[in-house]
Amino acid sequence: MSCCVLIPCLNEKKTIAKVVGDLVALGLPVIVVDDGSDDGTPDVVAAMPVTLLRHDTRRGKGEALRTGFLEVLRQGFDSVVTMDGDGQHSPADVPRLLAAAHAFPGHIVIGARLLDKAQQPPGRRRANAIADWGISCACAQPIADTQSGQRFYPREVIDLVDIGAEHFVFEAALLIKASRELGVGVVSVPIASRYQGGFRPSHFRPVRDVTRITLYTIGRAYHYGNFFRSYRKSRATLPVVVDRPLA
Repeated sequence: MSCCVLIPCLNEKKTIAKVVGDLVALGLPVIVVDDGSDDGTPDVVAAMPVTLLRHDTRRGKGEALRTGFLEVLRQGFDSVVTMDGDGQHSPADVPRLLAAAHAFPGHIVIGARLLDKAQQPPGRRRANAIADWGISCACAQPIADTQSGQRFYPREVIDLVDIGAEHFVFEAALLIKASRELGVGVVSVPIASRYQGGFRPSHFRPVRDVTRITLYTIGRAYHYGNFFRSYRKSRATLPVVVDRPLA
């Protein structure tokens, strides 16, 4: 299984060098998609041994991921780990995601922020809980932390690159379409909730982005039909969580 790491970023000059450097130290190929930063982020990345792609103007996280997925396919990788460049996702957790992917072939693996949850701002925690409930229902399977951007995607999910969704909706759309049309399962690996320290304010806006995700999710849930059956499936079992390193 050939795998690389994809980082969509916007104005991450303070943190991107360490994030990328730690990934390179793990021996992982890295693709960075800069979504129109104006703080010098591309200059920092350009000096590192990675693939750098740039948007001249800001197009949103969904389009940055789409650009990155196309590059993943062009370079011939079988899978990809996505993560943010602001330091909230630790490169040290990537081997645990890859171990889970090895144990659960063909699954999406989510780095679920289940540890130190008290660090999450209350508003963000509530927004995530609402999204988890709705997206799990639309997927017809229980999923822990549907809003985490640290994920492992197998090739068949990367091939959904042209899915019709933008911004933060893109990641929800991948979960739903992969679950409902490809039968892809989802497992989660617990990671820490890292909100304290020198992180920049999140680009995620709870009211605006949760509204976008909610409207999309409702539409897809009814598109697939039998809403209450999907709901029952999403509540019949607990999310699959791999809570220890795997050999």
